[in-house]
Amino acid sequence: MSSGHLLISSKRAGPGASRRFGAVLGLLLAVSAPAAKAEEKAEDVDTEHLFGFSEGADAGKKGEQEVVVDTISRLGKRAAGPGGSRYRVLDTKLGYQIDPVDGLSIEFGAFGNLRRARNVLDLDDKSYGTFDGVSVEMKYQFLKSSKEQPLGLALELRPRYGRVLPIEGNGADIFDMESVLQFDVQLVPDTLWYGGNISFEPAAGRQRGPGPGYRSSTLLGSSAVVARIGERTYLGPELRYQRGYGGTFLNRFEGQALTLGPALHHRFTEKTWLTVAYAGQIWGRDADPSLAGRALGLNQFERHNIRVKLGMEF
Repeated sequence: MSSGHLLISSKRAGPGASRRFGAVLGLLLAVSAPAAKAEEKAEDVDTEHLFGFSEGADAGKKGEQEVVVDTISRLGKRAAGPGGSRYRVLDTKLGYQIDPVDGLSIEFGAFGNLRRARNVLDLDDKSYGTFDGVSVEMKYQFLKSSKEQPLGLALELRPRYGRVLPIEGNGADIFDMESVLQFDVQLVPDTLWYGGNISFEPAAGRQRGPGPGYRSSTLLGSSAVVARIGERTYLGPELRYQRGYGGTFLNRFEGQALTLGPALHHRFTEKTWLTVAYAGQIWGRDADPSLAGRALGLNQFERHNIRVKLGMEF
């Protein structure tokens, strides 16, 4: 009798129970939808161009391609004497990147150099624009960050042939090989990211004509933290420390600089994006004894750096 009573009650309650069950199910789906979308967004965030001057660890998926126009403006040196002084250099790279397999990217780059220097200490006055060589950048991603595993890790090698001395602006044939360890961490999934780089860049070559040989090397460490401030917009501070040396293997210390500034990344669409960053020198020094006590390290580095990077994926 008890079983029959339950069966009858179940039949009577059937339509109402179905409606209630449907309502509860709809509520659960509505609550879980934002979480699912947030998780999807977290997976879709590409950290490669997220951090300004630093580069995130992400590499593309098999078959992806990308075109990038990357311009770095280097502004401000120590004046040679009274009167106005000007140092402006624009280094622009047009790059094409392809990903032959997951986690491996290869980028081919062509460089242009536009500069104007006047009344700058130890530099000749110059004003010109020219083609400045080519590069190949090869990047392999060892770890990809996710909600479960927040660390991303990659190594990038950047061999390059240059036609202009980076500081003096004299014609030359220069070969350098920058090696960059790139890492990033999702501090708060879909909200806050940390990115950092450690790089070593030796360079060797010779000035054209009767000029002397050229040997230099640079060490760099950088850290950046960016937060999502909009659906497709990210903003945060970036700190960079650089040391310049004469000789290809850190032979003779010549100067150091510490820079700080904001980094902004915005995606116009799923496939097009813009990164803008500023780095202003807040501390530094030159090794030259004649410059002892002078503020900042301006022989090897500039007062201001501005980066504008525009890319399209396809």
